[in-house]
Amino acid sequence: MEKYDAIIIGAGLGGLTAGAKLAKEGKKVLLIEQHTIPGGCATTFKRKDFTIEVGLHETGGLYKDNPKVKIFEELEIFENVEFLRVPEFYRFKSEKYDLVIPDDRQQAINTLVQHFPDEEKGVKKFFKVIFAIGGEINRLPQVRWKQIALFPLFPLLFPNLVFRTKQTVGDFLDKTIKNQDLKLVLVANLTYYHDNPYTMSLIYFAGAQAEFYHGGYYIKGGSQKLSDHLMHFIEKKGGKVILRHLVTRILTENGKAIGVEYKETKSKTDETQKAFAIYIIANAAVPNVANQLLIEKESEKLHKKIQGLEIACSLISVYFGFRKPLKELGNKHYSTFVFDKEVLSLEDMHANYKGDWSKRNFVFCDYSQLDSGLAPQGKSVGVICTSDYVSDWDKLSREDYKARKEEVAQIFIERIEKLIPGIRDAIEYYEVATAKTIQRYTLNPDGSPYGFAQTPDQALFNRVQIKSPIKNLYFASAWSMPGGGFTGAIRGGYFCAKEIL
Repeated sequence: MEKYDAIIIGAGLGGLTAGAKLAKEGKKVLLIEQHTIPGGCATTFKRKDFTIEVGLHETGGLYKDNPKVKIFEELEIFENVEFLRVPEFYRFKSEKYDLVIPDDRQQAINTLVQHFPDEEKGVKKFFKVIFAIGGEINRLPQVRWKQIALFPLFPLLFPNLVFRTKQTVGDFLDKTIKNQDLKLVLVANLTYYHDNPYTMSLIYFAGAQAEFYHGGYYIKGGSQKLSDHLMHFIEKKGGKVILRHLVTRILTENGKAIGVEYKETKSKTDETQKAFAIYIIANAAVPNVANQLLIEKESEKLHKKIQGLEIACSLISVYFGFRKPLKELGNKHYSTFVFDKEVLSLEDMHANYKGDWSKRNFVFCDYSQLDSGLAPQGKSVGVICTSDYVSDWDKLSREDYKARKEEVAQIFIERIEKLIPGIRDAIEYYEVATAKTIQRYTLNPDGSPYGFAQTPDQALFNRVQIKSPIKNLYFASAWSMPGGGFTGAIRGGYFCAKEIL
């Protein structure tokens, strides 16, 4: 019977990073993934001669002194994956404003003060606070026991993390800035994390935004390059990766996780195999671990921890392949956030993200603004993205589901034609991925790529911790500490490995 140091359930970025770090440190690792490829939401797929990016628009944190850089250096990512600097943070487009926000702190302040001169004090305070929070997050000890040891000194060492823990983005902005338009500009990319500024944790938002104001990056060739590298790194260091296999049970003994039972994902039989390890790491969604993978007694322990937790929104994407680079049609920007004319304040945002497709705020990402490697010479790839919910789709028949997707695609094509005239005629390919699509390929409840919603009650130390209530069972995903997004999952995987080491 073969025994491992660690078995990892799922090859999302959290699982891959945990596996890579453990394998690097000489641990015997087995990673089991139900899909045909590694990566979770960090994947690509081919359509015609286009490479379609599933989820990544940009990632931050690739600057000196950021813990992510150390992780990437350790796992040989910079030598094997090329990161392209995105030209600016984003363009904000509404009926009243059309402005480009730079991805540099001082330049962004200058731009915002130029457009909103009466709000100079508020703008400067906004950046001071989000950078202070970001700095404190980056200084946090990476393992739980060190955090606990420092706890008496937390108010001194991490004042913002202590005193702003319960604050939401909406609450902070209402106390800092008066101009409603400026508030909207500052949270234009809210759906990178959540769908409601008044329930979004300021701590989480600030940590992520501060990274983008140091520069955003895209991965040349798509996020699959990162996922593939991490998988190959695990194998190079002596680990084993099994794709197309689904873990059906976490095996326990005397309340301790000791192994897993798994089978071929598409197997028509109940024939399973078993593997055993000292540690089990679930990159799978935490609710799935509680509801499907643990026996009743251990399941109850986990259910008590996650009972009543809110799951984050999902996303809908309309993927495009174009016959030409969109620069030829006059588009100059990588990410453009388009806000509906009826969204006049932060209070309007949540209803908008659940409202009509013809009015829902969206982002258009034009990968051809970079040498992205996603399309052949003379062609390009882009995507429209906004919030989505499984409840919008789950009661439809197969035919109605297909028809609704086509209807939504046409609505967004019409809207983007107004943004970039002539784009409709340049479309060679398009396809819609909904919350149900994400649910199908990742098995995430409600199709949420973010895990549990990043609300104050579910962020930072209030989030599901890496060490589970079941002995020797750990979590490494968007569902657990520190949270969702590419960076959150990568850090979570690394922190998980450090807890074990």
